[in-house]
Amino acid sequence: KNEFLLRSSHGNASRNNLFVRSFSAPLPEVNKRQRYKTDITKLSLTSDPPILTWVDDYVPSSLQPYARLARIDKPIGTWLLLWPCFWSTAIAAPQGCLPDPYLLGLFSVGAFIMRGAGCTINDMWDQDIDKRVLRTASRPLAKGDLTQMQALRFLAMQLSCGLGVLISLPNTYYCFVWGASSLPLVVVYPLMKRYTDFPQLVLGLTFNWGAWMGWAATHGSMDFSIVAPLYGAGVTWTLVYDTIYANQDKEDDANLGLKSTALTFGTDVNKHKRILHGLAILTYGQWLLAGYSMEDISLLPYATGITTAY
Repeated sequence: KNEFLLRSSHGNASRNNLFVRSFSAPLPEVNKRQRYKTDITKLSLTSDPPILTWVDDYVPSSLQPYARLARIDKPIGTWLLLWPCFWSTAIAAPQGCLPDPYLLGLFSVGAFIMRGAGCTINDMWDQDIDKRVLRTASRPLAKGDLTQMQALRFLAMQLSCGLGVLISLPNTYYCFVWGASSLPLVVVYPLMKRYTDFPQLVLGLTFNWGAWMGWAATHGSMDFSIVAPLYGAGVTWTLVYDTIYANQDKEDDANLGLKSTALTFGTDVNKHKRILHGLAILTYGQWLLAGYSMEDISLLPYATGITTAY
């Protein structure tokens, strides 16, 4: 509209072009920063608003939908996927030694990639549902910024990069078997809210798979007496935080016939809190059990650190 009015006001074509360029150049920046204004107003009370971040400032506009699909502007998911890898790598290190920085680096890159891949799979399954949920309506597939085929190609790239990280781990074949075993969980998790009252349990089984990977990469074997309670602690920890997170979607989920532990645990707030506190205590107990099962660890410093973290 501005260009049309300006061209109508001046007779010289070359001068028009100069004025149009100088007048309209700032407009894309203004539009970019107002693009999600309506969504931000609607979603300001949720924990997942389409906020303006470094993605808007530094990522080319053609790549921004892919960046948002992978949630690279919301790193908390990567951290939640990464912590079990770090726990396991640290507890697998020889007594008195720090965990292998090479492994920590590989797991950091892998968590970033696979968390993004999980988000892509989730949004591909949930495109139609996301359109009808306030918190997720602005996601790239739900908004139509990307097609299913574009998302599938992007997913193929993500999984290829993830495979590159996996085969870079020590004890490669053993780690490959364990890593590949997690893929069914990654694929089916987004569907669980349609079929089970405990989809957060499946998320916990998926997100904490790194507890197995850190030990496998360090030793090329598995000590279930140590790693199983560490993995279990991650699962119950996930049940706590994702139940809290799911409370914001309770009304939408109920209307759409979807399931979550936020609904399963009922509407009694005190009962809800007791269940979450119980799961948190179970997490703490399993952390302690993992350390107790190790023969070459000083239990008192370990228990003190775990207690402080709890």
